[in-house]
Amino acid sequence: MTIDIEPLKKELGRRIEDEDVVTQAPLKAMIATFDRDDKVPGEGEPIAPGWHLCFLHSYARRNVLAEDGLPTEGGVLPKIPLPRRMYAGSTFTFEGDIRVGDRLRRETEFSDVQLRGGGTGSLIVTSQTRRIYTPRGLAVTEVANTVFREEVKAGEKSGVPVREAAPTDVPWRRTIKVDPVMLFRYSAITFNPHRIHYDRTYCIETEGYPGLVVHGPFAQQCLFDLLRAPRRSAGSRPSPSAPARRCSTSRRSTRSAAPPPTGKAPNSGR
Repeated sequence: MTIDIEPLKKELGRRIEDEDVVTQAPLKAMIATFDRDDKVPGEGEPIAPGWHLCFLHSYARRNVLAEDGLPTEGGVLPKIPLPRRMYAGSTFTFEGDIRVGDRLRRETEFSDVQLRGGGTGSLIVTSQTRRIYTPRGLAVTEVANTVFREEVKAGEKSGVPVREAAPTDVPWRRTIKVDPVMLFRYSAITFNPHRIHYDRTYCIETEGYPGLVVHGPFAQQCLFDLLRAPRRSAGSRPSPSAPARRCSTSRRSTRSAAPPPTGKAPNSGR
């Protein structure tokens, strides 16, 4: 398949802005979904890292949603000439806190596009740089990557990358048994309509996965919840899973002060 991404490169630098207000209700939902004992932040109190994904959603109308449930227009990305989408990891820099009651403003920029080849054919990798501001200034910078790939032919299986197992020589570890209810709840909280996370029939018969797929940001949140302390974190793309089972997170200290985290989230993906 021959793809020319030069027209896409001409769209680099496109920007959009949106706004939201931080409220308690979705934070309660996050605590319940991840089965945590956190106190719900009160007015003026900071929220936990990663919980900003409860806000600033894409509210695309139903008539612009593709077969996979995701919007085909309305965001910062131009129309991509490949139909299937996958989360491909994000890098976060936390510059300041986000508090309950804050009015948020987010700038989103189409910042990179690359053409690659993979085991499933041609891949287009896009990057969006998102900057979230509170009344106190810049709070979070996220570089979010998405992979667009070719359609899976009828009867074929989607390629599932082989990933390393989580390290065993670590002092901190948490294993979470992921089930369809958790995936559905997380989709609802983050207003994520991608059908691979909750529509098992579509996931297997159309996309060729062996079962429901764990959201990349879900596994990412597991890492945030384990670490909580770091100012900077990089989340790599988890692998698409067999029927959603377990998400393992781990942490290793390499320095006595401000230890940087490392983590793996096998059997999960987007």
